[in-house]
Amino acid sequence: MNYQTYVPRPPLSELVEWFWFYDDLVPDHSLERVLPHGAMELIIDLKPEPKRLFDRENLSRSRSFRGSWLSGVHSRFIVIEARPDSSMMGVHFKPGGAYPFLGFPAAELRDAVVELEQIFGTAAIELRDRLLEAPAPAQKFRVLEAFLLRRARIPAAAPRAAAFALRELEAGPATRPVRDLAARAGVSHKHLIDEFARWVGLTPKTFCRIRRFQSVLRQVQVRRAVVWADVACSCGYFDQAHFIHDFQAFSGLNPSAYLTDCASDHPNFVPIRPSPRAGG
Repeated sequence: MNYQTYVPRPPLSELVEWFWFYDDLVPDHSLERVLPHGAMELIIDLKPEPKRLFDRENLSRSRSFRGSWLSGVHSRFIVIEARPDSSMMGVHFKPGGAYPFLGFPAAELRDAVVELEQIFGTAAIELRDRLLEAPAPAQKFRVLEAFLLRRARIPAAAPRAAAFALRELEAGPATRPVRDLAARAGVSHKHLIDEFARWVGLTPKTFCRIRRFQSVLRQVQVRRAVVWADVACSCGYFDQAHFIHDFQAFSGLNPSAYLTDCASDHPNFVPIRPSPRAGG
């Protein structure tokens, strides 16, 4: 598989973590879980075949997406199709980074996946056409970068209270009471929740839980031997039951099953084996 990433130049780098591209995917599974990470993802499919998003509670049910789509901020895992010979590229936004491109509150896309045409109109089709015409990943990245620079709305920076809360919540895995954050930001508890959800797509409390869950996955990546009690303690969980509850809520798996199924270099993508039969 050919996999490449690109970090855009400022000012886009303030909103986007990276662009990504892959070609000639050869998975050994047909379905995979995508775990919540607290940000939005824009995906452009460079192949004509539709891709399916499955009902996590009933894998015989699915929705098809074709062309390009935007995956909002999720509070639980989603199940997607892993199709052989796929070719895709996309944008991994920073938390809150997609808001300046939307024109409406990010919370409206919470736990949702929508076709990009619904947001950008025919410009989404034109973008995909230009990406297909670009001969190599480097040129495709430049096309995507220019498109986003034209689409960004002002202000491109988060409002003061939301920006403060984001910095605090991303500083480490320990929980931050929302009332304390609001008091330190000089706004009411309700104002902070509303402003944060409008910009990021989640409440501060849910975002904090997801970031702490992500800190667990990062620790699993770097530890030679995983002792879950140590991981839970270092990531700020007050007991093992609390840790397991959150882990299962976000991933649908217990920690040991995750460790067995996940490839360490892609911690947010967990193959589903054996692949269930799923209708279209």
